[in-house]
Amino acid sequence: MHEFSVDRSQSMPLHEQVAAEIRRAIAEGEAGPGERLPPAADLAAVIGVNKNTVLRALRVLRDENVLDFTRGRGVRVVGSPEQSALILKIHELVGLGREHGYRRDELAHMILAAR
Repeated sequence: MHEFSVDRSQSMPLHEQVAAEIRRAIAEGEAGPGERLPPAADLAAVIGVNKNTVLRALRVLRDENVLDFTRGRGVRVVGSPEQSALILKIHELVGLGREHGYRRDELAHMILAAR
């Protein structure tokens, strides 16, 4: 996977930054459907964060149906690069909206009204 980077001075929580980096790696084709990710402890060591931060990021991605956790098989990519790219852009859009003071429901309304 590409070189991960987190910025501790950002207002975005570290686990969200880690999730964004993993999404980006999938979107760039570095890990495709069916491929296993390295163990959380290894990812944490490479990124320079606590293992629990990585685990929290992985759970976020599981909830987005980008990753799957299977006992004995580890964490596998189940989402496509296109899906990961779209989710990444959605998170960027939500972040931009929040920076400008929009609430979640307001952002959802704008998205539904967009054509």
